[in-house]
Amino acid sequence: MIIGIDLGTTNSLAAYYTEDGPKIIPNRLGKNLTPSVVSVDEEGQVFIGETAKERMLLHPDSSAAVFKRSMGSEKIFELSGKKFLPEELSALILKALKEDAECFLQEEVTEAVISVPAYFNDERRKATKRAGELAGLKVERIISEPTAAAIAYGLYQNRENGKFLVFDLGGGTFDVSILELFDSIIEVRAVAGDNFLGGEDFTKVIEQIFYERNPDIEKDRLTAKELRHITKQAENCKIGFGEKRVSKMTCTLGESAYEMSLSIDEYEAKCDELLDKIRQPIKRSLSDANVRLKDIDRIVMVGGATKLSFIRKFVGKLFHNLPDTSINPDEAVALGAAVQGAMKERRDSIKEVILTDVCPFTLGTEVVLEKENGRFEDGHFCPIIERNTTIPASRTERLYTVNDNQTQIRCKVLQGESRFASNNVLLGEIRTYVPKGEAGREAVDVTYTYDVNSILEVEIKVVSTGEITKQIIKTNATDMTPEEIKERMEALSYLKIHPRDKEENKLLLLRGERLYEESIGKERMQIEYVLREFEKALDTRDEAVIEGARRDFKEFLEEFTE
Repeated sequence: MIIGIDLGTTNSLAAYYTEDGPKIIPNRLGKNLTPSVVSVDEEGQVFIGETAKERMLLHPDSSAAVFKRSMGSEKIFELSGKKFLPEELSALILKALKEDAECFLQEEVTEAVISVPAYFNDERRKATKRAGELAGLKVERIISEPTAAAIAYGLYQNRENGKFLVFDLGGGTFDVSILELFDSIIEVRAVAGDNFLGGEDFTKVIEQIFYERNPDIEKDRLTAKELRHITKQAENCKIGFGEKRVSKMTCTLGESAYEMSLSIDEYEAKCDELLDKIRQPIKRSLSDANVRLKDIDRIVMVGGATKLSFIRKFVGKLFHNLPDTSINPDEAVALGAAVQGAMKERRDSIKEVILTDVCPFTLGTEVVLEKENGRFEDGHFCPIIERNTTIPASRTERLYTVNDNQTQIRCKVLQGESRFASNNVLLGEIRTYVPKGEAGREAVDVTYTYDVNSILEVEIKVVSTGEITKQIIKTNATDMTPEEIKERMEALSYLKIHPRDKEENKLLLLRGERLYEESIGKERMQIEYVLREFEKALDTRDEAVIEGARRDFKEFLEEFTE
């Protein structure tokens, strides 16, 4: 079976396809969302998801979150002495989702369609694919999140042709995609976005307001644990706006308790700068697609951050069109990825749809330009496949020698939008030899071919000799050979992942410990008592006793936090 996975910045989830349509796969705690958090304790025990998120509040230095923003980079996360690349942390999340799916479906899961932000570049997409491989999955396809969302909303089942805009504001990234429906074809016309704009940034606004309202708090003197506690309470305050126009934030720092009330209007005003950042990708995508605001027939909202009422209001005002929020914004992408997996399996019960995607960034090479004084200036960027070109795509550019008796031409493969080569991302380099001759006499045809799985093939053909050099461009920094992937998979498999059957007990203990640290006086003593009682029950190893104690402990925690 092929499952669909939404590997998110804040939360991740998986889905599968049934005769009744796509369904979310619950995790080991019976919940649809698995927080994208990894934590490692002093004994090397690895915690993933909600348990790791709870542990992060107590042990922030040995926990990692929001690592999706670093995908494709060489950034190292060190957790209790163990070092991880972002893709390796993502692999642990994917492995947990795979195990949960196998437990729920009662069958082995070996293949997946994994979603990525539409604006992820080549390196980030390849890193995501490697994460899947490290988790023991064959990644059938990397699909853009807005395209997956469009499938989930059933745009292809709509009888009327039209243009749609998918507004995807997740925990850490923002995408806007313009799609056009024609019969059974969904064509992505343009994508734009910001890989460093999402719900996390809207949480930081509340944190900043909290510090402004409490000038006696010296942020630089707070511990990592206290900073994480403030972030957690700011997140709760933000979530509170889902039901009311005034939300409260309460923090306990040492012996001091702080409380803040915040109105939705004041919060919205403070988010003006973030809303301005949202406008830019929207304008860019409309311009690239050559589409006007009034030409958009339907707007689809995706991503957890779109639950904020003023975000929906902002989009409605901008487009003069009420956005569609009929599907849970947290789940739309995973559901769409599951449908795409079913399409790959050629399920009879699903209507076949042709999806066309686009290249999110311009691909080109470095060239030398002749100036007015006859001198040459290097370091310029020559676009070969422009951004938002429908893929698969193949484009050719003819380049000439610039020096007499030049014997080789160096082709730097670049990705980006700057007119200067040094400002763009270097993906690779190819050298090819040419016969000696006068400057400008010898030429090469450089052909870039980019496919739906973000694989770029570069071909250089010497015009005079017909000699051809081909190369599949792979990411330089973090690319791994199949042998290295196998070796790293084995290394990751030896990590002591916390047992599934003890997950809920550990989560409740961590939650109790956190509430104990946040409380003072009689409340603290009360929490300590129930913690000890639950620990006593665990020590009995009697499942019936543990089950009853767990139920009581859980009810206590729920009542305490109301």
